[in-house]
Amino acid sequence: MAKYLLRRLFISTLTILVLITAVWILVRLLPGDPFTSDKLSPEIKENIMRYYGFDKPLITQYITYLKNLLRGDLGYSLNYKNLTVTRILKDSFPYSADLGVRALLFAVLTGLFLGIVAALNRSRFLDYFCIIIAIIGCSVPDFIIGSLLQYVFGVKLKLLPVAQWQGFKYTILPSVALGFYTLAYVSRVMRASMLEVVNQDYIKTANSKGLSQIQVIFGHQIRNAILPVITVLGPIIAAILTGTFVIESIYTIPGMGKYYVSGVQTLDYTLILGSTIFYGVLLVIANTVVDIAYGIIDPRIRVYKK
Repeated sequence: MAKYLLRRLFISTLTILVLITAVWILVRLLPGDPFTSDKLSPEIKENIMRYYGFDKPLITQYITYLKNLLRGDLGYSLNYKNLTVTRILKDSFPYSADLGVRALLFAVLTGLFLGIVAALNRSRFLDYFCIIIAIIGCSVPDFIIGSLLQYVFGVKLKLLPVAQWQGFKYTILPSVALGFYTLAYVSRVMRASMLEVVNQDYIKTANSKGLSQIQVIFGHQIRNAILPVITVLGPIIAAILTGTFVIESIYTIPGMGKYYVSGVQTLDYTLILGSTIFYGVLLVIANTVVDIAYGIIDPRIRVYKK
């Protein structure tokens, strides 16, 4: 197990390094620069470029950035004056994390429930109802779902606030909007897995032993059918995190998405790189945890030292 963990750590580190390098190169390939403005004279612009080290060869800039990164220094934002990227991430991440966790819990728990209900009621009304929800969730973009929720529950019914992030009521609509696609995806995976598991030999054996239907469903069917859902948790977390960009804009949530979009628009190199690295590390950690959890839940695929 220790050997496996070390191998996963090496692969994760290499993945992050490749991510940093790729984003660093792509950002530099964008047309223009952070200081393109009619108000800046060539002399002032040259001084600013020299101050930030952009006058040096690209390979020198890259090595310097990696050295600073190893010390935990993400640099200063080029757009938000006197603010470090670390400070921006520290102030905005709690909002994005709060929204992401709420949306993830809503999506996974509700998706599992709908998938189980659909599989246990195959070709019945509840099955068709769950399928329709899944089709809508997979077909309609999250920004349309978010706008519809605002209109129906905020404008028409006046049950929930349509924007801001000031209390529990404010978190309901954005969490549902962000998690709706994931809910649909999880329900489809769970339904298909449940229908596949029900015909396995160990389910027939459990039934032949005289176990109750509840014991068979919860003790054998769901436990084995949930494995594919755990497998896709990494991509699910990625979808939740990247989806916050649009949802945070619609609901005016002061999370990381606001700064990331602003950084791309203004070519704020340090902010783009810092945010991407932060997201990348989170996703790599999430995928590693999922791999380990998969082995814990299914004893057949646990990794032992040979």
